[in-house]
Parts: sequence; C-alpha cells; structure tokens
Amino acid sequence: MRIRDWDRNLKVRLFGESLMNLTFWMFFPFLTIYFTEAFGKTAAGVLLITSQVFSVFANLLGGFYADRYGRKKMMVISSIGQGAAFLIFGFSNSPWLHSATVGFICFTVASIFGSFYYPASQAMVADVVNEKDRSHVFAVFYTSVNISVVVGPILGSIFFTYYRFQLLTVTGIICIFLGFLLFKFTRETAPEFRAVSPATRQHWTDVLKKQFHSYGIILKDRIFTLFIFGGVLVAMTFMQLDLILPVFTKEEVDAASLIDLGSVHLSLTGQQLFGFILSENGLLVALFTVIITRWAAKFPEKRIFILSSLSYAVSIYLFGELKTGWGLIFAMIIFSFGELVVTGIQQTFVSHLSPEHMRGQYFAASSLRYTIGRTIAPISIPLASWIGYQGTFLILALLAAASACVYLLMFKKLDLRKRSLQ
Repeated sequence: MRIRDWDRNLKVRLFGESLMNLTFWMFFPFLTIYFTEAFGKTAAGVLLITSQVFSVFANLLGGFYADRYGRKKMMVISSIGQGAAFLIFGFSNSPWLHSATVGFICFTVASIFGSFYYPASQAMVADVVNEKDRSHVFAVFYTSVNISVVVGPILGSIFFTYYRFQLLTVTGIICIFLGFLLFKFTRETAPEFRAVSPATRQHWTDVLKKQFHSYGIILKDRIFTLFIFGGVLVAMTFMQLDLILPVFTKEEVDAASLIDLGSVHLSLTGQQLFGFILSENGLLVALFTVIITRWAAKFPEKRIFILSSLSYAVSIYLFGELKTGWGLIFAMIIFSFGELVVTGIQQTFVSHLSPEHMRGQYFAASSLRYTIGRTIAPISIPLASWIGYQGTFLILALLAAASACVYLLMFKKLDLRKRSLQ
C-alpha cells in the first residue's frame, strides 16, 4: 500500500507527527541529565517514577476515552495540551525564569497527554486501513520515528545545551500546529458515540477496575505471566537508553576521540557522544529491522528470546566497562542487535499464546512488560549514586540475564502444555 493511496487522515498525521518527533527527540534523551543536575540522582529517580505512574493510568484510560469521545477529538486535545506544556516548559528555561520544578511538572503533564494520544492514534489506523495493510502502515510510522531518533539526538546535543528555551518553544508550537492540522484536515473515524443515561454511563474509575480485572484473569495463565515477568526484567535494562546512559556518558566520559588522523580530528564530549550513539541505535533499527527479522524467523522462538536478553545483558555491562568512544559504539551495536532480533516475533508469540476470543485483551495485557518496566526503571539513577555506575550496570546486566532464565522456564512449560494437548 503506497503512501499516496493512504487515507488523508494518515497523510496529515505522518507529516505533522514527523515534525513533532524530530523536535521531541532533540530534547527528550537529555531530560534525565537536566533533572539529575537540578534535583540530584535520588530525587530525580523518584520524580521520574512518579511521572511514569501518572502516564500509566493515563494510558489505561486512553483507549476508553478514544472510544467514548472520538479519535480525532482526543488527538487534537492531546496535541494542544502537549504543546501548551512544552511552551511553559520552555518559559521555565527562559531568560526570565529558571525553574526545574516547573519544568518537571510540564514534562509530566506532556507525558499524560502523550499517553492519551497514543491509543487514539493506533485506533484511527485500525479504523481506516484494511487489516492486510495495517502492518505496512504501522511500519512506515515506526520508520519515521526512527529517522527522528537518528537525526534528533545529534542536533539535540547542541540545541538542548545552548538553545533550550528556543528548542522547547518550537516544540510546543509544532505540537499545537499538529493539533490544528488534525482539527482542520482530518475527520472522525470512530463509531458514533451514543449518549447513555447517567445510570449506565461508565465512570473512569469503573474503566480502571475493569482493566485490572481483565489483567487478573489473563495473568492466571502461568506461561503468559512468565512472559510478562521476563519482559519486565529485560525492559528495566533496555529502557536505560534514555535514563542512566545519558547521565553516565556526561559524568564519566570527558572527551571521546573518534578520529585522529593528523589533520582530521573528531572529538566529542560525553553528552555529544550520547547523542551520537543514540542516533546510531536509531539508524541500525531503521536499516536492519526487516533483514534481522527475516533472519530471526529461521530459528525457534526460544533461542531468539534468550539471545535478545543475553545481548542486552552483555551490552549494558560493556557500557559500564568501556568508556571510550569506539567502545560505547561497539556496545551500542550489541544493544541494537538485542532490540532488532526480537522485534518481529514478540507480537506473533502473543497471538499464538492467546485464545482467539481473548486475543485483544492478551495484546493489551502484554504491554504491561513496558508499563511496569518503564515505571521501575528510573530507580537506576539513585542506585548509581549509592553503589556507583559499574555496580548499577552489573545489576542491570544480571536482570537481563535473569530474563533469559525466565524465558527458558516459560518455553519448558509451553512444551509441556503442547504435549498434554496432543
């Protein structure tokens, strides 16, 4: 399905979201450094965990609101809300005001609106694209994000350091511009909401209760519970890409010489090196997702899950040991391989594991791997101040290795289940 054949809603979104993603990835990877310098490692870790808790609840409610009030309305409100938060965030880093506290509040508010935006945007694709073409459309949006990850951090290592107010202001304006584009040039795709009486209308607390009840039923599946548990362990490792890693490179890597050929010399500060290796990750994912996915499909799922976890374990350990520019670049190659090798099979595994009549609920519950992992992961920041970076990276590596053990147990139980059904 060619982009020119897409529904206009998707074309507008692709253009507007690409602009937003580019500016977002120019500052998002460096926010951990910003909050750590402002509040200290311990306080920053606690604050980031608190911020993620709010986002988790917003994400749980996002799908409900997208069905109740419409995809377009939620996306417009979310875009404008994010834009307003980023504008105030920019003002808190302006010549007239310097307040990290205001900045953190704005970041939390923007994260909440972002959590409302995502379910509505995913539902809109399902509304307007035939099932056979959806994977292609999602892949295009995913690629556009990775292009932003390639370019954004390199530019951000300069602009966030020296032009923070301007960068955040432009980001806010682009988010509001996206809201305008969605309002003006897109149509509502959700089934018409029919008003119900106050007696039968669902309150948001009822929605949360139903979500948790559904998760409780699904988690009685022991194999799926192991899948979630293993995913949480490894998520706590790979989510350090924009948590402890930027702080580590800024504090522990003074200046990395990448090229020294006499008249040709390239040297990066620790913060610039972080932007470079993050862009490296985005480039590798953008270039090799299809190739690695096809290669991984030739092997049993068990081997791929374990290989991915062990790749994360090795790479996160090497980050703590290799403090040279080329050393961190090498560690990022291994890290990216761990990401690439498992990307294409996780959703397929969930679809095989779930009963057909509960497939949607299983897919929703599978996101708990990232939800819980993202909530706990910021604990690494205060941990680094308590036991040091090498100890922290070692613990993260052990968590990833432990996830490989959990996956091994999961597949053993899965084999026993298959045998019992034969």
